[in-house]
This record gives sequence, structure tokens and C-alpha cells, in this order.
Amino acid sequence: MAAASRVHLCSQSGCKLNSTAACVYHGRRSHILSMVVCRIRNAHKRKYALICLCIIGFIMYRYLGMPAGGRRMSRKVGLSANSSQFTLGGEPFRILGGSIHYFRVPRAYWRDRLMKMKACGINTLTTYVPWSLHQPERGVFNFHTQLDLIAYISLAAELGLWVILRPGPYISSELDLGGLPSWLLRDGSMRLRTTHPGFAQAVNAFFDKLIPKVVPLQFKKGGPIIAVQVENEYGSFAKDDSYMLFIKEALESRGISELLLTSDNHNTIKSGGVDGAIRSLKLQKLNQRDIQDLNAIQPNSPFLVMDYWTGWYDVWGDLHHVLPPEDMVSTVREILRRGMSVNLYMFHGGSSFGFMSGALADPSYKALVPSYDYDAPLSEAGEYTPKYHLLRDLLSRYNSGDSFPDMPALHYREAYEPAIMYQHLSLWDALSFTEGPIKSLKPLSMENLPVNNRNGQSYGYTLYETSIFSGGSLKSGDNVRDRALVFVDRSYIGLFKRQSLELAVPDGKGQRTLSLLVENCGRVHHGRDLDKQHKGLVGDILLNNIPLRDFTIYSLDMKPSFIDSLYQAPWKTLPETPSFPGFFMGRLFAYGYPSDTFMRLPGWEKGVVFINGLNLGRYWSIGPQQALYLPGPFLNSGHNQVIVFEEQEGDYKVQFEDTHDLGMAADIQ
Repeated sequence: MAAASRVHLCSQSGCKLNSTAACVYHGRRSHILSMVVCRIRNAHKRKYALICLCIIGFIMYRYLGMPAGGRRMSRKVGLSANSSQFTLGGEPFRILGGSIHYFRVPRAYWRDRLMKMKACGINTLTTYVPWSLHQPERGVFNFHTQLDLIAYISLAAELGLWVILRPGPYISSELDLGGLPSWLLRDGSMRLRTTHPGFAQAVNAFFDKLIPKVVPLQFKKGGPIIAVQVENEYGSFAKDDSYMLFIKEALESRGISELLLTSDNHNTIKSGGVDGAIRSLKLQKLNQRDIQDLNAIQPNSPFLVMDYWTGWYDVWGDLHHVLPPEDMVSTVREILRRGMSVNLYMFHGGSSFGFMSGALADPSYKALVPSYDYDAPLSEAGEYTPKYHLLRDLLSRYNSGDSFPDMPALHYREAYEPAIMYQHLSLWDALSFTEGPIKSLKPLSMENLPVNNRNGQSYGYTLYETSIFSGGSLKSGDNVRDRALVFVDRSYIGLFKRQSLELAVPDGKGQRTLSLLVENCGRVHHGRDLDKQHKGLVGDILLNNIPLRDFTIYSLDMKPSFIDSLYQAPWKTLPETPSFPGFFMGRLFAYGYPSDTFMRLPGWEKGVVFINGLNLGRYWSIGPQQALYLPGPFLNSGHNQVIVFEEQEGDYKVQFEDTHDLGMAADIQ
């Protein structure tokens, strides 16, 4: 029995075991079962943990991945200015803004520039919308590629930035005609920036296209747009008391429901506002009187410096303007210390490619250079400056959330081999590739030429030719806008400009051809004379006090279609003494992935550069700008076509360097 008592039957296998073995067996079996159960439980735990992590990840993406201050934020209430501090979604919010214009930055670099801004501690992107670029002709709209505003705003949202949109219609921004399309000037009775029927109808047509695109991107609809600016610095213009209300209602009636604001200089803040929009200031130096004046107009409201100018723009024939980094950060520090909100204009200026630059009229006409570097914290080529580092350090002290993202790496810059010009095309041989010619008894301004589907000519040059039968005194009567090279039988005899109003035409026999190549150097972008910005010949040219008549006119707007058409032109191997004005062709070779570079033209006088058919911008030996920024995305791997249109003198090669040269600098006074 004792032996029998030590024998057990294994219920699972049917084998007989003694009691000791049975204990060991069942102990091990129990341990194995418990391990299996644990593993099963752990598998379920892992499954549930994975599900929980997914849910948490989604919540973090949906809420924590939003711009600073957007965590679990209510979207029912947008940016509010009902107290001394802004609130967003009902929570306290300070605007730390920076301006970067999508139309001044190659699209391939949008992400890079916005990430660099985010890494500096900026929480809000501000951008203007240039009507002139988006609607180059009546009924023709462009919101694609480089002008894809929706993609730009969506990218800002992806990177965690709020957006303040500045849709104009007038924006200034140092653009030709302040961003207004030149075809508006075809209306002889036009009164820009008023409720004049012709202007109001054009604004409505533009807003009908623009505003529905941005309405879904507003904060209360889940988008990044927290505020919209009504026009721009209207206080300095103020010709129509009902105009600002018209623009405000034009925005709201099309679905704009976020906070509205206006922006003016301190001395025009009273006349630039409109009921229902908060007022904000533009300045470079903080003045206690300015603060008091604004507080008196709108007490118990948050204070916003909508444009703190981090530098300034440059004009031809002047010096490169700079604002010392210490001065900039000192003013920004004081703005923040006072609890104010601020937008840095510009955070990154970029480039006014092509002919988009504006001009000054007061005290005398001066055209702007193509660089819009602005001495901003991020340079024209996207490089970090001392201002950037000082600003990042300052803003880190006001950052209540996580640490700033890492600063993105800089793009490589290349000093390519010079492009040697090997072909030449005389201006006179290129005329057959223009639209026209146009015959007219009297001179016609660029805007009134029957070209571009009867929208007139916006930019570039216009050639006026007529017959003369004697020499004598040629007077422009200040009707040349803005410069004119003058030729007799295609031989250069002199220059008309605003300070030079008379030329001597040499005597000659019989009928001769008088030619005036007139350049639009840029329409004034600011001031009360916007209606008077017609270009070309805007009145009579007198020879011996008799008005010239019977003109043949050629539109040389230098659009990509025209440059492309020159492939069919009778180019010739570059002669020892080529004629001017003329086109010069060469090649730039880029190995592998093209890098940024800077184009220099020593020995050339004045003209325009085209890279692979794209208008890079003007150059002029008088400076200050001595190099043109050429972004890598504009280049192809391998051969790149370089075309230079030179007015008077050329060196026949173009140099490429790895550093910029904006000219001799002078502190802003």
C-alpha cells in the first residue's frame, strides 16, 4: 500500500508516476501554465498598450502638434482682443510673428525658411498677398507653383505656425505699384485705393477668387489663420472715408470671420483704422508717446507692433542699409518686457526676382534693387546672422513650452566657373519676336499699349521709333518714365532720365529714324501719387519744340515666352565689338545637385539677367548691390543657359561666387 500510495496516474498522459515524481511534474506543469498565462496576459497588455499609444499619439498629433498655445484649444473662439492681452481659443496668447513672403522665396526653400523661423521661437507667420502677381491680366488668375498660397499656408500649419494673412488689395511691400496690377491704370479716370467703381469692381473680382481659397484655413474652421489685415497703412493715403469699410465688408461678406486688424505708422494711426478692426503700429524705435496715443484710441486692448522693421530696403545709387543687431534686439526686448505682441518685418526678406521691385518718389525718384535682404535675421540666401542668434536667445526666455527645434543645416554654396558669353543678338534683330509692332500717331504709355490681351505692358522696356528730318534740340518735357536710351539710325546719342530733359540731335541729311528705348525702372510703391504711375512715354517728345508724331512701338516686357522665343532668333558668334543694346548668351555648368551661388557682373553697366529663361533681376554698376542671389533650385544639373540683356557695355563673362555682395553698408538713421 505504501508503494501503491506513492504511485499516481497522470490524468493527462495516462502514465504512472511515484508521488515524488508527481509533485515535481505538477510543480513544473503549474509553473509552465502560469508562464503561458502570463505571456498571454502580457500579449493582451501589449496589444492594449499599443492601442493606447496609438490613441495618445493621435491626440498628441491633433492637439499637441498644433502651434504653441494650441493644446486642446477650443476652436469656437479665435484670436480675441477684448482685454489688455490677446487670447486664442480662450487662453492667453502673445503673437511672436515673423514676415516671410512666399513670392520672394523659391518654393523649394519654403520649408527650409519656415523651419528656421520656427527654430528661432517665432509662433506666427505673416505674409502679404500680391494682387499684381496673382492676376497679371483681367480674368487671368495664378495660384500655382511659386504662387500657391494655399500650399504655403498649409505648410505653415504642418510646421506648427499660426498665420496672419495680409491680402491687401494694396500691400506696399516695396513692390511695383504697391502690389496693385498695372492694368488698372488703363482706366483714365482710375482712382486707386478708393471706392471708385472701376477699382471697387476689380477688387471684388480678385477677392471672389482669393478669399474662398483661404476661408477654410481659418482658425475656427481648424486652420492656422488667426487674423486678417484690412488693406495696409491706409492712414498715409486716406483719400476716401468709405474705402476701409468697403474692404472690411468685402472680406467679411466672403467668409472671413477671424480677428481683423489695420496697421499704420504712429502719425497716421487715427486716420487708418476702421470700426471692427484693432489698430496696430509700424515702427523701428519704440516711443512712449506712440504707445500712449494708441492706448488713447483703443484703451483696454492688446498692443501689437505689426511691423517692427528689422532693417530696411535699398535703392540704386545709395548705400546698403543695416540696423545694428544690438539695436534690433534691444527694441524687441523692450516690446516683450512691456507685454506687447510683435511681428518682425522682415524675418527673412528674400529676393524681388524679375521686375517686381518698386520705387521711391520722395524727395526724388529712386528705384529699388532686386535684393530684399532687408538686413533681416535670416539673410537673403537663408543664412543665419548675428541678429538671428541674439533673437533666438531672447525669445527662449519667453518660451513657456518645450525647447526650440534644432536649427536646420545651411545649404551649400558654390563658386562656379565663369559663364563665358559666346553668342550675341542685337536688340534690333530681336524686335521681330515682340508682340506687335504697334502704330500710333502719338506716344502711348506702356499700360495703354494694345498688348497682352489688351491689358497693356506691365514691366520691362518699350521701344518708340519715329522719323526725323533734321537735327536740333530734343526735349523730353519730363515725359520719360523712367530712363530712355536715345538713338539716331540705331547709333546711340544720349540718355534721358528724370534729371536730364534735353539732348542735342546731330544734323543729318534726309529721313532718319529716331529711337527711344524706355525702361520702367519700377513704379512707386507708396505715397499719394499711385494713380500717376504710367510708364514709357507718358506725353510728347519735342524736336525743336515741335511734338513728334507717327510712332512705331515695340513692347519688350521680357516675359519668359519672349525669352524662349529668342531660341529661334539669328544669334551670331560674339564679335569683337558687339552692338549695344543686345543679348549675350553663355552657359553655366553645375556638377551634381546644383547649389546656391551669387552672380557678379564686373565690367557690365546695366541690364537684366535670365537663367534658364527665368528673370533673375536687374543689375546696375552704380550699386549698392554688386551680386545677384541665384538659388540652387533655379539651376539644372549640367548645362544652364545664361542670357544677359545689356544696355551699354559688357565684359562678356559672368562670375559666380560663394558669398553675397550687397555693397557698402551704412547704419539706418
